[in-house]
Amino acid sequence: MKFAVSISFFVFGLFGAFAQISNVTEEFPLPASLSESSGIIYFNGKLITHNDSGGNNELYEVDLGTKVVIRTVTISNAQNVDWEDITQDETSIYIGDIGNNISGNRTDLKIYKINKTDYLSMDTVTAETISFSYSDQTDLTATSANNTEWDAEALVSYDASNLIVFTKNWINGITKGYLVSKTPGTYLLSPLTTTLNSNGLITGGTYNPLTAKLYLVGYNNILQPFVWECENFTGSDVFFGSTNRTDLSSLSFEQVEAITFVDENSYYITSEAFDQGITDYAKLISFSTNDVALSMDAEYKTNNLALFPNPVEDVLHIKGSEIASVQVYDTKQVKLYDGNNFLIDMSPLSLGIYFVNVRFNNHTSVIKKIIKK
Repeated sequence: MKFAVSISFFVFGLFGAFAQISNVTEEFPLPASLSESSGIIYFNGKLITHNDSGGNNELYEVDLGTKVVIRTVTISNAQNVDWEDITQDETSIYIGDIGNNISGNRTDLKIYKINKTDYLSMDTVTAETISFSYSDQTDLTATSANNTEWDAEALVSYDASNLIVFTKNWINGITKGYLVSKTPGTYLLSPLTTTLNSNGLITGGTYNPLTAKLYLVGYNNILQPFVWECENFTGSDVFFGSTNRTDLSSLSFEQVEAITFVDENSYYITSEAFDQGITDYAKLISFSTNDVALSMDAEYKTNNLALFPNPVEDVLHIKGSEIASVQVYDTKQVKLYDGNNFLIDMSPLSLGIYFVNVRFNNHTSVIKKIIKK
């Protein structure tokens, strides 16, 4: 009985608590050429960024040690109408030309897709194009500047097949997410079922596959920056799970623009120089969390234990020596399986997060978080 209680508390603690955002630190001023840095990724040990509307059709590589731009890559067939965010997966970099705040009626919204091999080997690359429009934007009448719900500044890579675009709603702060294919083409996007009342303007995003969490940054009408943390959602409906907002109170009057993850506990955000003298230079800021990493490799081994694949669709394989029993729990602490079968059929279970407790013959145990997709 003592063991069952300890497991219950452990599972509840791992599931129920949001990450604590801490150690918010200004790292250094961005180079003057990046005063309007609007999107960032961390790739190949470097920070890669771009400027927003009207900037050059270029990506800039910033060395975190020297704090200077060490390389510029031109996208030859692209135009920077309003580049607002950048994201990546294992093979590609995606640039979101998705800003739409001037009149809210752009018909040329697009995402540029760049092969990482090209990016690493050449200083001028050619991009493929993913074009889209919103199915629920039925009125394309021009509005005044900063007076539309069809602006967007956040783009994340969600899974192997899809990106998600998030709107920056100037009208009422209700943010919508739109799933968009990574395959080049032209798409009519439908909104995800659940929305987020952001109480501000969403300006950047990153989905961290190491923790299965979405982080969105933005600011309110007095330039108070915040971070939204989204987790425990089902499928791609990322606002359906748990959501939590943290105001970055030590960063008052900052126009934060972008966020990227470095690992399961480390993040960078950028703040743009504000043209009214409130914050007179762009900067790189970091913060940390206490998130728990998931296994994203074929095998994740602890104490000679391997659980794979993770995420899992059908059968979860459990390998190791001296295993006595295995239990599977859902996020409500309901035990779904208890036995010594090391091939567990997960296919009947709903999409989401589960906890697998593996007990060994020496009475020790290991608990792993598993994603069912």
